[in-house]
Amino acid sequence: MQKGKVSVNTENIFPIIKKFLYTDNEIFLRELISNATDASNKLKVLSQRGEVKGDIGELKISVTIDEKKNTLTISDNGIGMTAEEIDKYINQIAFSGAEEFVEKFKDTKEDANIIGHFGLGFYSSFMVADKVEIDSLSHAEGAEPAKWTCEGSTDFKITKGKRKTRGSDIILHINDDSKEFGQKYKVQELLSKYCKFLPIPIEFDEKIVNETAPLWKKNPSELKDEDYTDFYSTLYPMSEPPLFWIHLNVDYPFNLTGVLYFPKIKKEIDPNKNKIQLYSNQVYVTDNVGDIVPEYLMLLHGVIDSPDIPLNVSRSSLQADGAVKKITSHISKKVADKLAELHKADFEDYKAKWHNMSIFVKYGMLSNDKFYDRAKGICLLQNTDKEYSSIEEYIAKIEPNQTDKDGNKIGLYTNDADKQHIFVEAAKAKGYDVLLLDEVIDNHFISNLEQKNEKFQLKRVDADTASKLIDKDEKNESVLSEDEVTKLKEAFEAAVDKEKYTIVSEVMSPDEAFITITRSEWERRMSEMGGMGGMQMFGQMPEKYSVSVNTNHALAAKVLKAEGDAQSELMNNAIDLAKLSQNLLTGKELSEFVKKQYAYL
Repeated sequence: MQKGKVSVNTENIFPIIKKFLYTDNEIFLRELISNATDASNKLKVLSQRGEVKGDIGELKISVTIDEKKNTLTISDNGIGMTAEEIDKYINQIAFSGAEEFVEKFKDTKEDANIIGHFGLGFYSSFMVADKVEIDSLSHAEGAEPAKWTCEGSTDFKITKGKRKTRGSDIILHINDDSKEFGQKYKVQELLSKYCKFLPIPIEFDEKIVNETAPLWKKNPSELKDEDYTDFYSTLYPMSEPPLFWIHLNVDYPFNLTGVLYFPKIKKEIDPNKNKIQLYSNQVYVTDNVGDIVPEYLMLLHGVIDSPDIPLNVSRSSLQADGAVKKITSHISKKVADKLAELHKADFEDYKAKWHNMSIFVKYGMLSNDKFYDRAKGICLLQNTDKEYSSIEEYIAKIEPNQTDKDGNKIGLYTNDADKQHIFVEAAKAKGYDVLLLDEVIDNHFISNLEQKNEKFQLKRVDADTASKLIDKDEKNESVLSEDEVTKLKEAFEAAVDKEKYTIVSEVMSPDEAFITITRSEWERRMSEMGGMGGMQMFGQMPEKYSVSVNTNHALAAKVLKAEGDAQSELMNNAIDLAKLSQNLLTGKELSEFVKKQYAYL
């Protein structure tokens, strides 16, 4: 029998492991089964090299619970270990000193990829066990079984083991604070979470609980659409089928496999965006992949598997380095390439899918200049007649009729075609094209389009009268004299709240509305941005509106001829109708307006 101490310079190795290395005690099972998988894979390699005699048989990992003894056992029939190997790989943990180690790695955002360097995964077992045993028999010919025992201190002992066949048993004596890990339901939960796709069969409760050859490890040429949609249903039960998917398969200059799905995205951005699972050699690591996948791609679902992504010691967070940046860039490019492929292959199908993916594409274009450049040709703009154009096509289309006196191409849009129907129709009556930009992200997307495209502006259809939305410096002849225009303006100024409304007399076509209430594009945008938390000072600006009086309308002369109460009633009714079209008639004003209309019946 051999006795000794785990090779560290201080006595507090286990408190260090518990306090600093692992923030989540449930990952112990992942680590132990990962070790068992490694032992099995190493045996495969040795067998392929001819360094193991005979047939190695079917490799398998077994997980068993003994409720009477309060133990959890992970068994494999892999490479196994001799007593000397146990001493080397388990005992001799090459720390330069526990205190120095704590100081160096206490910040989980800056610690290094040391899990493979020091074999620390095994020691996570002491988070849930007050005693751990290893009973192992090496594959080497003539090897003797060896048993390692440790009770959560730096003391250990190695004795002759009882194992009769090649492989290792890791026996955890569950401590009083972790009894749940000796329960079947909890072990099943952890196996499903961390080990569902490991490459070696895992048996628990007399069932194989994992898929050893997950879809992302297969050759895309061997897969059908049904295989991808079935796998998506496995990952996200009860979800709608995805729009399309991207199969990642890179082995140089980094190793990356996986499948990313494009889900059907609602009008609102889903706040629960952690739907991409990260694996390392088929071992589940995390669904917090923000350091690998850029924010604008976090709406995607699926799986990424790469052994080249550096992890901290607990594998709970990722480390930003050159490899990660290359992987991030590759994923972004693959997504843009897939969109371009779909756009080119079947434009009608692409248009049909656009409603479900437009918010994602716009988000990416806003977030990343490279993605904007890649996606600008396949980003669709839809008008109120349900016609689709690319950005360049749309600008070219409106240029002949929607260029103002300064050479600016003016795009018009509505963010609510029903509420702004009267303004949409007024713009279309002048031959203008009106876009539908009604998504939560469009307020920012509009500004982005203006920045990226020279001498191009966007205005909401209710930002001004139809005649002034696109200022072409065209003059209409007034049917009223200057004195009559002045009197009309003064009469309306007396009828409105001057703090909120500014009266503007305009010479427009007699066919246009008598009274139009608008809010300038700039002021409304600033206010909306403030309301979204972007610019607090603008969010506090008082709402001010322009009341345009069409002096060429037939009602203008009628108001001038009327006197006293009759004139006031005409003006107030006209103003109320204009307010109604802008949803500004509310509360008491709306109630009184409705009563007046009933009085006319």
